[in-house]
Amino acid sequence: MTSVHMARIPPSSVTAYRDDGLLSRGMGAMVAGQLPPLPPAIAALFITGVLLLVGIAATDGLAVFAPVVALLLAGPGSSHRHDGRLDWLVPVLLRIIEYGFIASVGFAHGVPAIVIMILLGAITFHHYDGVYRIRQHVYPPDWLATAGLGWEGRMIAVAAGGLLGASTAMFILLALYLWALFGWESLTCWLAAPRSGVEAADLGAHD
Repeated sequence: MTSVHMARIPPSSVTAYRDDGLLSRGMGAMVAGQLPPLPPAIAALFITGVLLLVGIAATDGLAVFAPVVALLLAGPGSSHRHDGRLDWLVPVLLRIIEYGFIASVGFAHGVPAIVIMILLGAITFHHYDGVYRIRQHVYPPDWLATAGLGWEGRMIAVAAGGLLGASTAMFILLALYLWALFGWESLTCWLAAPRSGVEAADLGAHD
């Protein structure tokens, strides 16, 4: 019978909601969970918001600073247990940073609105699928966050498109890649998931 235990269980469900990529997890490993995650995430949101308000999304040279600043501030908190009273806010703040940055860069560089929405749709689908999956105690595989680039990797990819003057092409390529990756992985996950309480109990008995 197919097992649905696709990944190690994280220290808390909040850490799984973060959707950290390889860079963010690497920075978290350097501080070994010693940095509280909420204050840096708030600072990252504030600084990214200020950078967007002063117009960096429309430039060809400074747009990359926002994701780098967010990564440097919020990345090290990825290894923390997120067991503080308000640490559940961290994934929400990361979503606001990512979605806001992608939309701002897209509109500032003349990317068609439909293309922006398709890319954001792929990311939103991934996050919604992750939330629903984690509530069922079916955790995404570790490789998915790496292959999906993580919140920081997707921001850097979008910024790179702006730096190269190829924002529309980057948005299209990223949207196609993420829809294919997240759609395929989600489909295979749910096809392998137990369809009844009896089957779930049977899976547990074989662990």
